[in-house]
Amino acid sequence: MELRSDRAYNKNHFDFLEWGEIPYSEAEKQQLQLVEEVFSGQKDKVILCSHPPVVTLGRASQKHDIKGWQGEVHYVSRGGRATYHGPGQVVIYPIWNLKKERPYLRARDVHAYLRFLESLCKEGLCHLGLSPVVRETGIWVNNKKVISIGIAVRKWVTYHGVAINVKKDQGAFSGIRPCGYEPSQMTCLEDLLQKTISTEEIKNLFKTIFCQL
Repeated sequence: MELRSDRAYNKNHFDFLEWGEIPYSEAEKQQLQLVEEVFSGQKDKVILCSHPPVVTLGRASQKHDIKGWQGEVHYVSRGGRATYHGPGQVVIYPIWNLKKERPYLRARDVHAYLRFLESLCKEGLCHLGLSPVVRETGIWVNNKKVISIGIAVRKWVTYHGVAINVKKDQGAFSGIRPCGYEPSQMTCLEDLLQKTISTEEIKNLFKTIFCQL
């Protein structure tokens, strides 16, 4: 599969913001500030970043989702359960006004927005030669989960988003039940592809995919 090259990115759609590695609490604070800006009429944003090791607990989390994790923990407003974030991931946070009608996305339809994020994730993994499937708002390959998706919506503006496990991380998912599953059910792109791959390569891939919208 080749990415289309016949459609140039229209900067009137949204802006990319690259935050690098940023503490989770600071990223959440900045997302909420951007939600207010987008709600007030500013351009939509797509944030690319990673976080130092942290576990986040979504609205559906249960007590037994943490079973030994000793690091930083945040309760967050997104859907879903426990997940791990670390520097070996690429995290994508679209801050989008869902009241806007788009050719590829119906307005005011949160479920359609989730399906849209899933389709973009599948497109990226297909480009890498993988065969992804969607299970319970996440992307799986060979019966292992490689991408987690969890969103929140405030004033019809989205935040939180997608976490792509890129690089091997021995501490990832240790001591938690990620999304309610065993840690052994999680994987990363390096394991799936059986080669080293950089987070920059994955960032650039998904920037290209977003640019073609």
